[in-house]
Amino acid sequence: MTEDRAKLIAGLQAAWKREKAGAKTYRALAQRARSRQQRDVLNRLADAEERHAETWEARLRELGSAPPPFRESFSERLWRWLLVQSGTENALRRIEQSEESDTNAYAELAASVTTERDRTALRANELEEHVHSQLLTEMVTPQARLDVILKREKWHVRGGGWIGQAIYGMNDGIGSVFGVVAGVAGATNASSVFVIVSGIAGVIANALSMGAGAYLATKSEREVYEAELAREREEIELNPEQEREELALFYELKGFTPDEARQLAARVAERPEQMLKTLAAEELGLSAETFPNPWREGLSAGVFTALGAFVPVVPFFFADGMPAVIASFIVSALAYFVVGAAKVIVTGRHWFRSGMEMLLIGLGVGVLTYYIGTLFQVR
Repeated sequence: MTEDRAKLIAGLQAAWKREKAGAKTYRALAQRARSRQQRDVLNRLADAEERHAETWEARLRELGSAPPPFRESFSERLWRWLLVQSGTENALRRIEQSEESDTNAYAELAASVTTERDRTALRANELEEHVHSQLLTEMVTPQARLDVILKREKWHVRGGGWIGQAIYGMNDGIGSVFGVVAGVAGATNASSVFVIVSGIAGVIANALSMGAGAYLATKSEREVYEAELAREREEIELNPEQEREELALFYELKGFTPDEARQLAARVAERPEQMLKTLAAEELGLSAETFPNPWREGLSAGVFTALGAFVPVVPFFFADGMPAVIASFIVSALAYFVVGAAKVIVTGRHWFRSGMEMLLIGLGVGVLTYYIGTLFQVR
């Protein structure tokens, strides 16, 4: 097998797997879509990914290297589940980045192949992946262009849904209680009794604080939304013509002709509640669907903060003195890395870099608080 042929086969096998995985992700997101339009778009994207996979599978068979049955590892399935659970908008942002990566991968492979047939097919897929990326951008931020034009601030709610709250809850829990545990261990010669008491107190305090904070923050956002909605409803009642003209302007800025924009605005105005929701979304960037449930957010933040906070305390239930301190540092370091890596679901950063950054910062905090504790050591 020539080097060019081997490179083409390897590239097509990787592309086949990406397309199969992408189709499964789109299908999973379509099942959770809140609107029929969004569900239809996601299913069509899944269909396109499956067509791409079929194209590459057929070509690989011609090259004598058909891919094996599609199987995913547990970590890949877990990653998809977490991504879907993080919320449709957050997931689409992450997928948009992967579509851009796929576009670049196709471009690189197309530049390296020697046959015009393969180059044409790869270029076609490169173009289609670019279109997918643009479509995802439209789905995620349809308000963005208008915000720039009108110089208006857009409301942002915390990304990641309950998964985001869980990750940041564990992040805060580990960080705060690990410092307490390390400091108390340094001050008491790592006495398990003192560390456990102070650690459990920290677990409870942090869990209640984070849970209450997440609940109140989400509830406040919804209350502000409802107040803005009430003001918008009043404007529609007092001056419906002006509001209809304003809605027509939004449609015109989206690319419709003036006549089309006026017709669309007139149709929407026939249903006052729909007009209210549309104006809230277009003018203020507000949507009831973007606000998560306060109770779910508070419970998620509180429970996962408690889980994260409990990690540094666990070794002191089974050991005392320096062995317990070392064990606490080890399990906390692992937890720091896992939570830091998991943050990429929300932030989009590289998982290893994010995990290592959190691990090093967390261990630095632990070492510093331990030695500060030794300065106040109980004799």
